[in-house]
Amino acid sequence: MYEDFGLLIDGHWRSARSGRTRPVIDPVDEDILGHLPSADAADLDDVLAALAREASRWGKVSGWERSALLRRIATEMRAVSDRAVRDMSSETGKPIAEAAGEWNAAIDQFDWYADEARRIFGHVLDGRDTGVRLNVRFDPVGPVAAFTAWNFPALLPARKIAASLAAGCPVVVKPSEEAPSSTLHIAAAAIRAGLPAGVLNVVSGKSADISAHLIASPVVRKVSLTGSVPVGKLILRQCAETVKKVSMELGGHAPVLVLEDADPIAAATACARAKFRNAGQVCISPSRFYVHQSIYEPFARTMADFANALKIGRGSDDGIEMGPMANARGRERIVDMVSDAIGKGATLLAGGEIPADRNRGFFYRPTVLGDVPDNAEVMTEEPFGPIAPIASFSDLDDAVRRANDVPFGLAGYVFSCSLEGANKAAEALEVGMVGVNDMLLAAAEIPFGGIKESGMGREGGQLGIFDYLEAKYIKMRFA
Repeated sequence: MYEDFGLLIDGHWRSARSGRTRPVIDPVDEDILGHLPSADAADLDDVLAALAREASRWGKVSGWERSALLRRIATEMRAVSDRAVRDMSSETGKPIAEAAGEWNAAIDQFDWYADEARRIFGHVLDGRDTGVRLNVRFDPVGPVAAFTAWNFPALLPARKIAASLAAGCPVVVKPSEEAPSSTLHIAAAAIRAGLPAGVLNVVSGKSADISAHLIASPVVRKVSLTGSVPVGKLILRQCAETVKKVSMELGGHAPVLVLEDADPIAAATACARAKFRNAGQVCISPSRFYVHQSIYEPFARTMADFANALKIGRGSDDGIEMGPMANARGRERIVDMVSDAIGKGATLLAGGEIPADRNRGFFYRPTVLGDVPDNAEVMTEEPFGPIAPIASFSDLDDAVRRANDVPFGLAGYVFSCSLEGANKAAEALEVGMVGVNDMLLAAAEIPFGGIKESGMGREGGQLGIFDYLEAKYIKMRFA
């Protein structure tokens, strides 16, 4: 799968200087899909040299020219959609339809930021006397190091690459070891579109070593991460040494409030469809369900029926609705969480086991748990898997308190037929994004990001490009 690629350094695909490689594993049967080169310090120094050289060059290219190039990248990505989608499905186990939707969402990022590249506005203020002008402009922050996760292997790097290029920043991207092909396809599209050598670089290998080397360099002025909270905290500490600009999306533990006046069948169907998308491996996946006690039974029954009816298997096979989890460690965590919840009094309503006919791969049945106590691990820690824990409530203020009683704050959801109730609940949730009667939050035109330990900064929307810019104030007194 990777024979056309390798490390992309200064416009050239190449092997690691050391010759070392790492395998990429098929999550369906645990076979090896291929091998990627493992970059060492010498390779990374070559990347840093390219970034340093291009920092001044790319930053001076006009916004209109950067915009046109981003449009061409989007066009080149469309041209390889079929292969990119198949490769993504092979690496992650995603159903083809989900992979295709993600690839198209990645293309949207380049279309969106093509517009933003032409709209980097400063402003001018009159001084306190007539001979003074106060100018504020926005300049590229400088070279960017971007680190992405495996659960959305096209959309996550696209957000960072498109924003960097639009702002005038050269960038190096480190994709995940589990699913690197999407980043490689994006980079190849950028080369075909005419992006100058060295403006976009891609490296693979041991994440801890690569991030430490790049972040320690004064060449890199901005770090963007999508990853876990512990990794985010580590990288923040590393960035502090050279005071780099940072944006981070560190996952969440999204609560869902289903109010008394909601339609329990419609709400449960929407929740189940969102919960089991990508086998629950979605940072904004609904992961804690607080349902008013008056509609608890039909809601829980509908979710369980939906989970039991899902067809699981290889994502490229016809009719498959949920693939495997991405790796063994994620599935082990799910097994432990289900056992913990049942041990603390939860009721198993659906799933709760590894499929008997799947002795290879990382499959786990879509699982619904009822009457889950607040002290169960699945209610306090992000599961990142196909578990739907349901609890009931009688008082909305109490439900909001329970929903907010975690250190995470990425997304949250509310179901209600009352404008007043929905607005009250949505404003009370301590999160960066809220969906009311809708669970499809991510889009190129919205500012994606969270609060508390879910991170800082925003990706997409009118705000996204500012995380790659620095404001400069110039006071000018006329001679």
